Amino acid sequence: MSGVVHDFSLVEKGFFEAQGWSSFPFQQEVWQSYLDGYHGLLNAPTGSGKTYALFMAVLLQALRDDPANAKKAKKGLQLIWISPIRALSKEIQSATSRALEQLGFEWEVGVRTGDTSQKERAKQSRRLPEVLITTPESMHLLLAQKDYPRRLKPLKAVVVDEWHELIGSKRGVLVELALSRIRGLRPDVRTWAISATIGNRSESLEVFLGETPPGKERKRTVVVAPVEKKIEVESVLPDEIEEFPWSGHLGIRLLEKVVPIIEKSKSTLIFTNTRAQAEIWYQRLLAVKPELAGLMAMHHGSIDKHLRHWVEDAIHEERLKAVVCTSSLDLGVDFRPVETIVQIGSPKGVGRFLQRAGRSGHRPGATSHIYFVPTNSLELIEASALRFAMQHQLIEQRTPYIRCFDVLTQYLITLAVSEGFDPQEIYREVKATHCYNSMDQEEWSWILRFITSGGESLNSYSEFKKVEIEDGRYVVRSRRTAMRHRMSIGTIVSSANLTVKFKRGPRIGSIEEWSIGKLNPGDAFHFGGRTLELIRIDGMTAEVKLSKKKKAKVLSYMGGRMPLSSQMSEVLRKQLTKAISGGELDIELETLQPLIAFQAHRSAVPREDQLLIEHFETRDGHHLSVYPFEGRMVHEAMAALLAYRIGLLEPISFSMAYSDYGFELLSDRPIPIQDILDNDLFTSRGLSQDLQASLNSSELATRQFRDVAQIAGLVWQGYPGQPVKLKHLQSSTKLFFKVFEDYEPDNLLLRQAFDEVFQFQLEEARLHEALERIAGQEWLIRNPEKPSPFAFHLMVDRLRESISSETLEDRIKKMQVQFA
Repeated sequence: MSGVVHDFSLVEKGFFEAQGWSSFPFQQEVWQSYLDGYHGLLNAPTGSGKTYALFMAVLLQALRDDPANAKKAKKGLQLIWISPIRALSKEIQSATSRALEQLGFEWEVGVRTGDTSQKERAKQSRRLPEVLITTPESMHLLLAQKDYPRRLKPLKAVVVDEWHELIGSKRGVLVELALSRIRGLRPDVRTWAISATIGNRSESLEVFLGETPPGKERKRTVVVAPVEKKIEVESVLPDEIEEFPWSGHLGIRLLEKVVPIIEKSKSTLIFTNTRAQAEIWYQRLLAVKPELAGLMAMHHGSIDKHLRHWVEDAIHEERLKAVVCTSSLDLGVDFRPVETIVQIGSPKGVGRFLQRAGRSGHRPGATSHIYFVPTNSLELIEASALRFAMQHQLIEQRTPYIRCFDVLTQYLITLAVSEGFDPQEIYREVKATHCYNSMDQEEWSWILRFITSGGESLNSYSEFKKVEIEDGRYVVRSRRTAMRHRMSIGTIVSSANLTVKFKRGPRIGSIEEWSIGKLNPGDAFHFGGRTLELIRIDGMTAEVKLSKKKKAKVLSYMGGRMPLSSQMSEVLRKQLTKAISGGELDIELETLQPLIAFQAHRSAVPREDQLLIEHFETRDGHHLSVYPFEGRMVHEAMAALLAYRIGLLEPISFSMAYSDYGFELLSDRPIPIQDILDNDLFTSRGLSQDLQASLNSSELATRQFRDVAQIAGLVWQGYPGQPVKLKHLQSSTKLFFKVFEDYEPDNLLLRQAFDEVFQFQLEEARLHEALERIAGQEWLIRNPEKPSPFAFHLMVDRLRESISSETLEDRIKKMQVQFA
């Protein structure tokens, strides 16, 4: 750095002291670095003052550049603040507006998200505020407007909030592309990312900043806040571990222990991992504590935005005692009245657990309180692993996306819709991003041909000739194409949703078509904390009325179960080793000892340098259970791989089940265990070829291609309120996939679908590492007379596919008695 010490007294005295605060050293380090011309990444705990670290830096720079006029209004767009969630945008607007008013700045702060009113959008079209808080999708909508280069001309800085949440998604790619365009127009714009929980800080910064041409390198830095966030974790334990379910996912058995936690706290957020689980917990809590009616609410992504906003405001205003929620309230929203967090079931990741814990005590120096409620006995191992990982600051790394040609296709049409683009200029900008650094000129030319002619397979159809070339610039002239494209910008792809509304009343929310399609008129179901009765489905609208029926169904939703992260897998194996070591144990492992002893008696408990393989027979058939403790997605791929390799030695059919702890192969005939041992079937050699042969990779890629095709604009998803039906989307994308597979196998979008299946759905790289680890482990082969608790976990997972949650709960109890 320059070594020049800058004067921060204006913000110190003008704002911090006026609030009764004093700035932290990490905030001053950010101010110093920013004024010295650095771009960077700020890594600081939730609730430590990250927003003011960056926002004050921007104001200090403005005052230094133009002391006489910096505070005046109508200066044009000075700062873009990109946030991944709409709820966080409102909080940032409040914090920045408060600082501007206190310091005497006349700057306007505006928010542009999907929830912004038409009136506000029209106002922003005439003149952008000095500070614009937006989302990645709305940022691209800005790039789709005419004259956007002029509107961005005064811009001085871009801040991207919650970068850890964006980097491992295609929304992060949208940010990379937007930044590449801004830097192309305004090379001197200062860019900073903010992250609370991330393991690979240096790589995250490199992804954020991208590459720079020789001689134009950006000064870059990572600022880590040495602010230790105090988090108190307490597990809610069953009275008798022997009586607590070995498997299952509701955790309802501990519900009555959660009620006192709610009663003694001023405000509590109860996090569940799925929307269905949130609906169940809300209804069960009301059943045992009716006086919570009116003081408890629900918040998840399917509920109408107006209801969600009401819940968020009610939390701020201390009108609610409890809110049952999902990841919809995960990120950095400042709910200061919240005293306590309850986590139902394992969040499957350290970073996610820290994020949720940080919703309480959301201010500098405050302590966060979080209760962990296991949904089955084995989740106590995960609770112990979470505690260990938090104590040792072991946080997951985020894997950035690369070569997302669907997002690039969308982006180029966005630029063509607005001002048009010069292909060589944009190629240089795009190549400088991390995502497209490996793209070559031939692939770039393919993308250009695709958006102008539809490529080799679609060049006979005019609707795919979206972009025209005029004097060397690529432009969209069709108003219909431009309108449809603006309505489709974004990378969040979901199933076709039906609007749920009262017959003579407001909209309640939306539910996936495949889920509500299972109901018949007259059926009752829980949704948004209400018991509703389906009247009829009219087009893409489900009309309902309130119901007083005692029995109601809980609908299923997409994105049900989250896999165990690689960091959690590693720590979990360590804690399992600790559980059998005989040393000093934490409360979770101590409580779990009877079950650990039972597992050891019936089979074995593997150390982290061992692999447990169980082979036993029940009336269902012959079971082979393997426990690598690597997470559900890796186990799904490993099960298919092992089944394929066994089949090469001996014709045999299997059904498969998998959990985060292991996988099961089930056959009606004896499984050749010795062949597995003699032929090194867990080897990583030939992994890619065997994995493709073991799975119906074409079918998996067909499903993945549906998302790729929607993002790239190959299929039209419909107008707002009139979405295309799911079956039509499926048939359209399947047709495109088949055409490309038969006539254009080198189609980049087709290749991308296959790559994403193996990279993200099957986690091939993580699978390879797991097989390498297994090759060096000691194998414990056991033949228990009855299923062990570990095996029981897998058997329940197999049952789950065909039994409702309520019936499953009863079935688990019967099985546990049977196999005890």
